[in-house]
Amino acid sequence: MTRGSVLHVEDLCMTFGQGGPQEHRVLAGLSLRVDPGESVCVVGPSGAGKTTLLRCLAGLTPPTSGSVRYGDQRLTGPHADIAVVSQDYRGSLLPWMRVWDNVAFPLQGRGVRKAARKATALECLDAVGLADVGDKYPWQLSGGMQQRVAIARGLAYDAPVLLMDEPFGSVDAQSRFDLEDLTLQLRRRLGITVVVVTHDIDESVYLGDRVIVLGGRPTAVLDTLTVPFGTDRDQLTTRADPRFAELRTRVLARIRGERLDQDAEPAHN
Repeated sequence: MTRGSVLHVEDLCMTFGQGGPQEHRVLAGLSLRVDPGESVCVVGPSGAGKTTLLRCLAGLTPPTSGSVRYGDQRLTGPHADIAVVSQDYRGSLLPWMRVWDNVAFPLQGRGVRKAARKATALECLDAVGLADVGDKYPWQLSGGMQQRVAIARGLAYDAPVLLMDEPFGSVDAQSRFDLEDLTLQLRRRLGITVVVVTHDIDESVYLGDRVIVLGGRPTAVLDTLTVPFGTDRDQLTTRADPRFAELRTRVLARIRGERLDQDAEPAHN
């Protein structure tokens, strides 16, 4: 069953150092919509403001202008329905806490009792294939397993929306494929909404129902691609589909074309 509400970004602008000599406008008039149960991937060149957008979606960074709405609520801070998995899983896991306690940690702020926290944590660890590591410490696990723990913590929060910032960039290729498949499985099983920021074009096509391409100076939406593969995907057959190659080529062309346009801009004295 699909959970959650529409995540709606309207005319979002973000300027850092506003009014000062180092003013830098990152996002300009950016609008997008993510429907409940949808998987959306956001790609773009380095420095395009992908992480800034994700922080705005999470309610962690207020935009300079425009709005982010979740259902009929305007986000002015973190929301109980929205969980975030960061790319720095090593920094986000507390090394002195056992794995199950790391997963259960966000529930303390909700006043959940320890026994219930542990039960939820163990259930979420089982969901990500780590049922037998709850009593270990994060430093005893591989990088891929640590990232699974970070995902389990997001699930423990029982959030209908899961935002992921370059979530698999620090693990080896095989672990990356396994984590991509895990994300798809959890999305199907739990009916959650997933938004993934990634620099990996192939990953964006494999994970997304839609791929949103960012670019420009300041950044705006360059293109939105609909991915036709449904929810049941496979690393071998899906990536071998000719439509997969067509989509990745279109994304790459948009990003490279934008870079070429920027490189061709005349210098301003």
